[in-house]
Order: sequence, then C-alpha cells, then structure tokens
Amino acid sequence: MPKQCFGKSHVPLSPAVRAGDFVYVSGQVPVGSDGLVVRGGIAEQAEQVLQNVKAALALADCTMDDVVKTTVWLEDARDFGTFNTVYAKHFPKDPPARTTVESRLMIDIKIEVEAVAYRPV
Repeated sequence: MPKQCFGKSHVPLSPAVRAGDFVYVSGQVPVGSDGLVVRGGIAEQAEQVLQNVKAALALADCTMDDVVKTTVWLEDARDFGTFNTVYAKHFPKDPPARTTVESRLMIDIKIEVEAVAYRPV
C-alpha cells in the first residue's frame, strides 16, 4: 500500500502520513489556531502540543488511543515533572512507549512532540 499524506503545512512536511497500518505524526509545536505560539509556560505549551497531536491524528481517522510511541523534546529538563502531569491527562490508560530528551528547539518554544499510531486499515 502506498503512503497517504494528510493535511497541509506552511513548511515542507505533512502533519500526518499513513504507511500501511501505521500513522506517523510530524513533530507538533505549541502553536494555536491563530498561528501563534501559545502564551504561558510548559503546562500551557504541552497542552497545546498534545491538542495538535490529537488534531493531526484525526486527519488520518486515529485517536490518542491509537498512539503506540511518542518522542518528546523539552527545551528544559526541569520542565519534565510538569510536562508529565499534562501528558498523563492525554494518555490516562495504557500510555504509549515514549522517549523524552532535552534539546534546543528550532523556534522559541518549550516543547515538541511527534507520535506514531497503529490503526489497521
């Protein structure tokens, strides 16, 4: 089965791509529907990022329950505890495998998250 791309972006990437039974969600950043980085700290930015992941998954008819793996980049490792609190609300049961690292990010944000979902076609 060929890959299927979902959604559009202002940069050269697809928000979500299906390859067989897997859906890959590009790294999501804390940008609201107005195109601006959300105000606030890690809690507000993590919430927006996870809402953006959810929206990208929906493009491919997936939900957060379909996520099997996430990768998280935090601008500051000291935000890990607060991030975990927000993250747990989005994955209350059987959370996916996850990698979390501290990293300098491409724009002035505190977090970026990508996801892989499994949903047989």
